[in-house]
Amino acid sequence: MRTESVELYSEATNVAIIRLPGRQFPGMLIQGDTLHNLSSMAAHALAGAEPGSDHWHDIKELADQLQSRVSYYTQVLREHGMELPFPG
Repeated sequence: MRTESVELYSEATNVAIIRLPGRQFPGMLIQGDTLHNLSSMAAHALAGAEPGSDHWHDIKELADQLQSRVSYYTQVLREHGMELPFPG
């Protein structure tokens, strides 16, 4: 872990907007518990979608992308000995 200065455009809860050094555009910070909840909602939507439909493929991609981010978030926090903000 290292400390960096970032440009902070908004501190609004669950929608903080920051720009990291070297990046052209700002990004939105999603808190870990919110990320986990979004991933769970996408997985639930996928379970209710008709397999093979265009809708199903879109939801599958969304669920996979979110789960990938949850997994990475979990890995990084564990590597730093930090507690997860959701059951893990």
